[in-house]
Amino acid sequence: MNLPNKITLSRIMLIPIFILLMSVPFEWGAYEMGERDLPISHLVGALIFIIASTTDWIDGQIARKYNLVTNLGKFLDPLADKLLVSAALILLVEIGLAPAWVVIVIISREFAVTGLRLVAAGEGTVLAASQMGKLKTTLQILAISLLLLHNWPFAFVSFPVGTIVLYAALFITILSGYDYFKKNWHVMRDSK
Repeated sequence: MNLPNKITLSRIMLIPIFILLMSVPFEWGAYEMGERDLPISHLVGALIFIIASTTDWIDGQIARKYNLVTNLGKFLDPLADKLLVSAALILLVEIGLAPAWVVIVIISREFAVTGLRLVAAGEGTVLAASQMGKLKTTLQILAISLLLLHNWPFAFVSFPVGTIVLYAALFITILSGYDYFKKNWHVMRDSK
């Protein structure tokens, strides 16, 4: 197993730790931030999420630079991304920082596009990520990071930046999903 795949696996292994920190009520105290407190367990969970999200960029850079792209990596990398983002979004609903309907739409889009990719792969076609898809991922990670940090550093001014970025991510998620299906509908239409 090469280095990029090991990095991807480390991202997957961080997910249960992240879930544990965000869902178990550890009594480690909290930081005061304006009208809202940031539990230290949420701060640590957010840092793990941010580190795990960063490894996505790192493993991709290494794989491309050193020609270490593998079929295992092509499978594991998007799986790790979807597991991490889905876990974070569901936890944000649980702790009351994201609306459930937004999370349902985002995760549904991920399932739909993954299904399209599987049909395409069965036909021998690889559907590469689009620029809009990359923007979607960036906005999702930024929104999740801000919300996990309870809108820090904007909590002191009571400005809901994380929520605004989440709705921007929702918009781009829907738009990129539509674009994906529009450009690749022939895969579904011509599937045997």
